[in-house]
Amino acid sequence: MVIAIGYGMAMVQILFTHGMADGKFGLSIEDIVYSYYGNRSGSPLEGKLNGSMKANAPDESRFKIIQWVRDGADKLQYEKAIKPIFEANCIPCHNGGTSGLPDFSRFETVEKYARQDQGATFASLTRVSHIHLFGIAFIFMFVGLIFSLVSGVPVKLKAAAVVMPYVFLLMDIASWWLTKLNPHFALLVVIGGSGLAMAFVFMWVISMYEMWLLPRHLPFADRRDALRRA
Repeated sequence: MVIAIGYGMAMVQILFTHGMADGKFGLSIEDIVYSYYGNRSGSPLEGKLNGSMKANAPDESRFKIIQWVRDGADKLQYEKAIKPIFEANCIPCHNGGTSGLPDFSRFETVEKYARQDQGATFASLTRVSHIHLFGIAFIFMFVGLIFSLVSGVPVKLKAAAVVMPYVFLLMDIASWWLTKLNPHFALLVVIGGSGLAMAFVFMWVISMYEMWLLPRHLPFADRRDALRRA
């Protein structure tokens, strides 16, 4: 049950990160392209200011930063007019003390994010890939182990259901790298992620139904038939 809650929170987290890449709430193909391939018409800084960071600064301040980026991100202009905006709105969190957030107290970091948006870096893809491969594989090992004990599912279907999450996991992570190279692979990210979710829901629902809802007094054959009808 805790794993199911965690999976649901992961879906919410995706909506508030990747789902805001194009500045609009809700996950779309454009969000996936911007997250992995990048928005080659702008910079990561501008994309964040129009997306997931939009609510963290007044519109006037955001527009000044965006205009500064489009004008070439000049260092002298940064010191005169842009740095106070960063100090007031960005540096309280982006100060190098929070793990995973860029340190905007340094101009070199700001300048880096003001360049053309190239999407996820190969270093970040490597980091996230190995975390997901280890973590999600363990999650589905435990979910699959519980599901393997259900009595009302044919053996072939049960075996397929246990194996499919790993197939979709490999597809999902491979599609991140492929989308980084070519935006046309973004649809594979949707297929891989959707397949993982469907496999999880299928195994979780049947396991919970058989453990808590299916009548315990029925003989094995009747329990199996009742589960199939459900």
